[in-house]
Amino acid sequence: MTRPLSVVLAEPLAVYDALRDALAGTGPAILPHPAPSSIAGRVPDTVPRKVAVVVETSGSTGRPKRVALSADALLASAAASDTALGGPGQWMLALPAHYIAGINVLVRSLAAEATPVFLDPAGFTAERFVEACERFVHPRRLVSLVPAQLARLLDSEEAVAQLRGFAAILVGGQAIPAGLADRALLAGVTITRTYGSSETSGGCVYDGRPIGDTRVRITDDRIELAGSVLAEEYLDDPRRTAFAFRDEHGDRWYRTDDAGELVDGVLRVLGRLDDVIVSGGVKVALPAVEEAVRGMPGLESAVVVAAPHPEWGEAPVVVTEHPADLDAVRDAVSARLGRPAAPARILHVDRIPLLPSGKPDRLAIAALVIGG
Repeated sequence: MTRPLSVVLAEPLAVYDALRDALAGTGPAILPHPAPSSIAGRVPDTVPRKVAVVVETSGSTGRPKRVALSADALLASAAASDTALGGPGQWMLALPAHYIAGINVLVRSLAAEATPVFLDPAGFTAERFVEACERFVHPRRLVSLVPAQLARLLDSEEAVAQLRGFAAILVGGQAIPAGLADRALLAGVTITRTYGSSETSGGCVYDGRPIGDTRVRITDDRIELAGSVLAEEYLDDPRRTAFAFRDEHGDRWYRTDDAGELVDGVLRVLGRLDDVIVSGGVKVALPAVEEAVRGMPGLESAVVVAAPHPEWGEAPVVVTEHPADLDAVRDAVSARLGRPAAPARILHVDRIPLLPSGKPDRLAIAALVIGG
């Protein structure tokens, strides 16, 4: 059986209203998109009956995917989050409504029957965040942020004062620089690190521990996840679906593209499996280099990408909005990861390109590095 699929303008109120009917089964499945006309004719008219929402990924490192999620998976995610955070409350939507983290906020709000506070992520500033906080009516305030947003808020005393009153502050979408987490702790702001993806209905691991009935295992260094939050499929892509989702002894597992390790039951994400380069014959994990660089003062938001090197084949390059001394950066990275991991150069830019989700646009950044 099938149901209609409707492409919805990714305007928060429009998605919120359409999502209500999609979850209840009284309306079509929806695919929120910032420019519906640009994909007209390129999506099917119908989807499997179980599918309620289709999320198109950002494509930060490759071809976008269309992840098909059921109402059961999305509501299971919301219930698991409520339990992990100590109960429902009123959410602020500060993330795009066409990405899973934003959709998560809307699903949790519908489940809790509490209208969210809407804040345009495109115009996100500390001042607007503080103003939006005045619109809360529920005593339990919750928000989901990406690291770049948290960094802006920590620069504002007024925003920090508001953050201290939140019942929960989820931070995810990308690795959180250690320096940023330390700043939050020193400011008296408690954050919850989340890990997940569109394929898992959003965050399903909080501070390294799975929530709800989510299970985590490591297979050949790869993080794999199971539980009721898993997506149904990649829309119209059976080959990719078959590779990413595996049935084993009645359990369904999702194979992520991330490397990780479990230490005493706590998951540590080590970076993407495809973010490994060979520099001078030595394997170098770019996420590890980026983590080391971000631990230095002023480089908390730096991005590390690979670039061709005339001698080593490939080498890491640091892209930053703040000037930095190359020798100091190389010494710091070498001391932690060895000399082959030392960045070959530093590219200073006025502003690091970002995706609408707030994540670094690594394809655009790599183009800057190669062009520069």
